[in-house]
Amino acid sequence: MNSENFSLSERLVSASYVRQGSQARRGHEQLIRLLLEQGKCPEEGWSESTIELFLNELALMDSNNFLGNCGVGEREGRVASGLVARRHYRLIHGIGRSGDIAAVQPKAAGSSLLNKITNSVVLDILKVAGVRSVSSCFVLPMATGMSLTLCFLTLRHRRPKAKYIIWPRIDQKSCFKAMVTAGFEPVVVENVLEGDELRTDLQAVESRIQELGPDSVLCVHSTTSCFAPRVPDRLEELALMCAKYDVPHIVNNAYGVQSSKCMHLIQQGARVGRIDAFVQSLDKNFMVPVGGAIIAGFDEAFVQEISRMYPGRASASPSLDVLITLLTLGTGGYRRLLKERKEMYTFLAEELKTLAAAHGERLLHTPHNPISLAMSLGSLEKQNQKAVTQLGSMLFTRQVSGARVVPLGTEQTVSGHTFRGFMSHSAHYPCPYLNAASAVGITRDDVALCVKRLDKCLRSFGREKRDQSGPEEPSITESSVTEADATELNTTEPCAADTEGDSSH
Repeated sequence: MNSENFSLSERLVSASYVRQGSQARRGHEQLIRLLLEQGKCPEEGWSESTIELFLNELALMDSNNFLGNCGVGEREGRVASGLVARRHYRLIHGIGRSGDIAAVQPKAAGSSLLNKITNSVVLDILKVAGVRSVSSCFVLPMATGMSLTLCFLTLRHRRPKAKYIIWPRIDQKSCFKAMVTAGFEPVVVENVLEGDELRTDLQAVESRIQELGPDSVLCVHSTTSCFAPRVPDRLEELALMCAKYDVPHIVNNAYGVQSSKCMHLIQQGARVGRIDAFVQSLDKNFMVPVGGAIIAGFDEAFVQEISRMYPGRASASPSLDVLITLLTLGTGGYRRLLKERKEMYTFLAEELKTLAAAHGERLLHTPHNPISLAMSLGSLEKQNQKAVTQLGSMLFTRQVSGARVVPLGTEQTVSGHTFRGFMSHSAHYPCPYLNAASAVGITRDDVALCVKRLDKCLRSFGREKRDQSGPEEPSITESSVTEADATELNTTEPCAADTEGDSSH
């Protein structure tokens, strides 16, 4: 209510009570005023009542919610189901216009304001997370893979002679398909083995640029967040190389926002060399439904060029989801989540190391990977060559999601390119292994229960070897998962907490 309506209310209810209500209302409005004034995520999270008040106020600014509105066009924000309308807070028009996803819609001032505020709040969070010099970003209603494709298509207009994208290998389908879908030929650069870690072969990347010619290279497509034993690419060195040869650099930062190390690599790469854009998933970094990504960069003009490449209007749902989430958490709440994730990474590493030793395995030494861990399965494979894939399906049927079992020698063809040793990021990794990730939102109970069930599964293989009468734990043949299912479970995309970019993962 406005001040006039509050005054009128005093005729019906005690003036002191009405003044209390008015003061309470002003408290909500003060928070909204600060958000609109500063464009930053609040330090302390908002209550649901403040968020709902804000969203309802925005919705009332859209033409489909005007009292007496007469719509005679083909797109008037009509919704047949009241349930659907409430699910979207009656913000029906989406975001953008046909020529620019960031443009303001005349019929949807509220939805347009939502879009602008969301992009501003997300930019603030990227700075809080570690990329202090980022200048511009926008939320896109597509997951990381398609968002990468949009970046590549935008570069096409700047580099019409380019045919190739140089890509340090990472075994994840969507980021590879993103390059092919954009119409370019990926040049796969195999990683080098350093100890247990798979790292960027900088010499091979530079050789490819020289062999192909810088003008024929659209960009270098590097990766931060990834499954161990692969570790984030050497971004500083790649950024320097891209600056040297005047080749664009696009970074797949799928779930890297939650990692200070990944964000530091991007910040340093942009400081010393060239990074044109970096792309990250909404669901993996902010715990919202799948379907959105953030494209960010250090040159505002280039980021705006990417936003104008998007054809037509777009769904506002990803923007709405991430704005609600960040207003609920505040920067303080998000920082706490990041701190807890780091603590859970240490706890997960300790638990897996203890478990591995108990079963004649070891935790692979991958200190440069800040999110994902890997435990060898070499002893298990020696007992039974099929045991590795069986272990993956056993964990799945025991409701351990996101664990990723990687056997040796798997071949997979993706968009015409055959990867040898698929899922291990290398044609010749020396041992099979199991992945687990400490992603944002993971709890101590998640880790403890996963390790307990993994221990039982590994013990069941040991009992099978000692006692041919059958294990106490149901064997894979006794479960509903066949051997074919086991293979499928270990070659399809893993769960969202561990993925790169479907994001990219």
